[in-house]
Amino acid sequence: MTRRKIASHYALIGTELRRNIVVEVDDSRTIIDIREVENLDSEPSLEFFPGILIPGMVNLHCHLELSYLRGQIAEGTGFAGFARSIGAVRNNFTTDERLRAASAADSTMWEEGIEAVLDISNDELTMGIKERSRIEYTTLFELFGLGCNSIEEHKSMALRHASSSITPHSTYSLQDQIFRQACTANNSIISIHLLESDDESQLYENGGSLAAWYERMGWRCDFLHYGTPSRRVAESIDPHRDVVLVHGCRATEHDIALLNAHFMGQVTWALCPESNRYISGIKPPIELFRESKANIALGSDSLASARSLSLIDNMRLIDNVPLSELLSYATINGAKALGKEEYLGEIAIGKHPGLVVIEGADLHNLRLTEESRSRRII
Repeated sequence: MTRRKIASHYALIGTELRRNIVVEVDDSRTIIDIREVENLDSEPSLEFFPGILIPGMVNLHCHLELSYLRGQIAEGTGFAGFARSIGAVRNNFTTDERLRAASAADSTMWEEGIEAVLDISNDELTMGIKERSRIEYTTLFELFGLGCNSIEEHKSMALRHASSSITPHSTYSLQDQIFRQACTANNSIISIHLLESDDESQLYENGGSLAAWYERMGWRCDFLHYGTPSRRVAESIDPHRDVVLVHGCRATEHDIALLNAHFMGQVTWALCPESNRYISGIKPPIELFRESKANIALGSDSLASARSLSLIDNMRLIDNVPLSELLSYATINGAKALGKEEYLGEIAIGKHPGLVVIEGADLHNLRLTEESRSRRII
């Protein structure tokens, strides 16, 4: 059996960044030993990678199928403007162009150290790419549109593929019955875009640009009686379910407390700071989430609304959080949200999370820089 002994300047062990750590991995990618070595130069057959050694990362919110829209939508359009732009350009590309873009994005994520992805899909086009990928994908076929009146097509797609289910898109894009049916029919984790912008909350008060757009289109919403997006989630989903709440840029202390009180299952907030910067310049309220002891993980969203799918790029946009904590958002917290923590998300004996090195970090102050990049080792 082949064994590799790997070290770096620092290694993320549990929730700590530690020095002089040697990680030994067998040819099945399983970690068989972790030990502290006083003098790394004395360790025979050691592979040393300058930087920070971390487990493979978990991207908890991605739309791989939209990779063909990279650079097609202007930055700073705002939430409603972005939604309109998607509809205007998404039919301008061939199937081959879409597949090539998704395949390239999948390869880049793997090389940058992504081990697992919770991917949101509207159709089955990219399923072959995901099923052949070295990345472990969980796919949720997303119901979207105020005119959507059946979940059957999405259920059929999910039944044709392993590790797949259905999910509602958001609290502003589905009528009440379909939203509830999608949550009930889901046999996996439920993922919902929630409180991404002011427009979403204002819709429930019959105001904002989203409400104005719906009015111009002649669309009516039958769910505004819930009063707020978070209350709609709490009153529509069984409390024993595990949920991923995506973005949360306009979440308040009341929203977080309401959802924590309702759900007995795991609630994870998947933050996508690069997408929020790209669309509207809004930042997620990271300090509020931390003060509320919320479970925080990271996603990339899509290349329609981000310059890259790099979780390092997303971490770099989060201020005033210790690097070890930031790295836990991208690793063990995402693995726990997916129920895969028994083998992913952590450098621990018996697990096989993959190993990744972060290069270009400020090792003196333990922070990311503009030059920081992640690269897969195993």
